Amino acid sequence: MRAVTWHGRADVRVETVPDPTIQEPTDVIVQITSSGICGSDLHLIEVMAPFMTVGDVMGHEPMGIVREVGPEVTAVKPGDRVVVPFNISCGTCWMCSQGLHSQCETTQNRDQGFGASLFGYTKLYGQVPGGQAEYLRVPFGNTLPIKVPEGPADDRFVYLSDVLPTAWQAVQYAGIPKGGSVLVLGLGPIGDMSSRIAQHLGAEQVFAADDVPERLARARARGISTIETTKKDEVVAAVRDATDGRGPDAVIDAVGMEAHGSPLATMAQKATAIVPDAVMEKIMQVAGVDRLAALNTAIEAVRRGGTISLSGVYGGATDPLPLMRMFDKQIQLRMGQANVWRWIPDILPLLEEDFLGVDEFATHHVPLDEAPQAYMNFREKKDGTVKVLLKP
Repeated sequence: MRAVTWHGRADVRVETVPDPTIQEPTDVIVQITSSGICGSDLHLIEVMAPFMTVGDVMGHEPMGIVREVGPEVTAVKPGDRVVVPFNISCGTCWMCSQGLHSQCETTQNRDQGFGASLFGYTKLYGQVPGGQAEYLRVPFGNTLPIKVPEGPADDRFVYLSDVLPTAWQAVQYAGIPKGGSVLVLGLGPIGDMSSRIAQHLGAEQVFAADDVPERLARARARGISTIETTKKDEVVAAVRDATDGRGPDAVIDAVGMEAHGSPLATMAQKATAIVPDAVMEKIMQVAGVDRLAALNTAIEAVRRGGTISLSGVYGGATDPLPLMRMFDKQIQLRMGQANVWRWIPDILPLLEEDFLGVDEFATHHVPLDEAPQAYMNFREKKDGTVKVLLKP
């Protein structure tokens, strides 16, 4: 089959790899019909590169048609249309029963000290082949795939794999009070969708900060109050002016480790392209390499007693935090990989009438063979690229 594979920093290729096969009695094989490129995928060709291996199949936002099932699979059958969550959870262990599917005890990577395995995402998370491919082996066929209706185009459902539950969890963790306010930092796919969800769930004031014109225009079209800068002082001033000088009740950091404005961390990230992977892998497990500009903006902007919700990915082991400032402001901080299945019952009914605008969410639909250029356009924010769906 054809698949997007990792070959180094800023180097992804589409090549022929072996077809997946049934390995366990509860496996299913899914023929992929759509698969998103995520901001997290960009981390793999940049700062997280030391944890990758040449030939790794990428992608963790797939959906498609079940083509083959193992002998113990009863929940889906060949021909069923399914979305595949990005985290690989059994659905039956204690963690899954608590709604913590990203911490699934069956697939935890204990040898690495990390949580549940992820499709297409580094040796830290199991190095499981991903879904930017023609076919995907999906374990836990009775509990992991999300069965969706026939009829609407893939765009209606594909974001159940990652974007929708990640953004939904970000808003839930933000704890926005009824009629309250929230600032979303970053209007990439997760920030954009977080602002839509916060608005839908009743936040009275939804602010969003970014400096990319196309992203800002998308948000404004849905009635979001945009702040056309990512500079901390300017963002903080703008949002305080609109909230009686207090700041918003909550801030969602949808940017993460690659925020601009952190020169020392930028140097550390650039070192990943120079220092041998085996050495850099060890350094990253004990050092702080994240650009913390977005997080520092969140800490300064949120009102006293407010909440910060982190959905942007961070990868540093010892990033410095201004704990005195956080303690003084009595800030609550919540974070983590999205627990996809925890939120599916809440989200799926909203897709019946497309309340969140998912049908028009993607800016680009491209053939799988054009993935390398699509990655570069997304990385460099060219051609109005906000969300890409690959079509095998």
